[in-house]
Amino acid sequence: MSDRKTGLVTGAGSGIGRAAAIAFARDGAAVAVLDIDADAAAETVEMIEKDGGEALSVPVDIAEEASVRAALERTVDAWGGLDFAVNNAGMASHHRRLDEMTLDEFERVVHVNLAGTFLCMRYELPLLEGGGAIVNVASNGGLYSIPRAPAYVAAKHGVVGLTKAAAVDYAPKGVRVNAVCPGPTRTPGFEQLAAGTDMIAAQEAITPLGRMATPEEAAAAAVWLCSDAASYVTGIALSVDGGRRA
Repeated sequence: MSDRKTGLVTGAGSGIGRAAAIAFARDGAAVAVLDIDADAAAETVEMIEKDGGEALSVPVDIAEEASVRAALERTVDAWGGLDFAVNNAGMASHHRRLDEMTLDEFERVVHVNLAGTFLCMRYELPLLEGGGAIVNVASNGGLYSIPRAPAYVAAKHGVVGLTKAAAVDYAPKGVRVNAVCPGPTRTPGFEQLAAGTDMIAAQEAITPLGRMATPEEAAAAAVWLCSDAASYVTGIALSVDGGRRA
């Protein structure tokens, strides 16, 4: 980024969100670090500031409209505007077939991942009119099925659809909207889930590049899509999966 830009990343307390916030800050942007975990968000801010960057910790629960609205207001109060937003926050749901899942669980997963992304976009888009970018972090589960994850797959397909709909509607207003669809990524959460199992080796075995992505690699795609280098790119769902979709 050649000029100082201001933006936000949700779910920036760890994993891909943290990596994205750090990458934006290293490119010279002022970054609002949004997360439901205030301590984790504060850690990300500390990492950015130690590296000479500018960041602000903002608590948010993307499943609650009032919380999203307040987080956006605080971000704009701090930075004076918004140039980009990365909607990364969400929740996982695996290891159940559809008939094994309760309606409450299904609705919770869809609400956080899909309605939560909608709420963020609902308050971000008016602030970005005239020139800005949104990247929604979906999943390769938004492009094809993941076994035993029906609610997650349905929600992430919805995020991809919502991205395309907003890209068309807001292109005349100068706003670009894209999605990043990472394959399995070696986030702290995945590392914890895989501990004591062969999950990582199994994922690497079915990935053409022979390894899983790092959070920084997935984040780099979001940073690029928000940059001027992607000025003619909107409405895409970009796989970052080591060739698995191919």
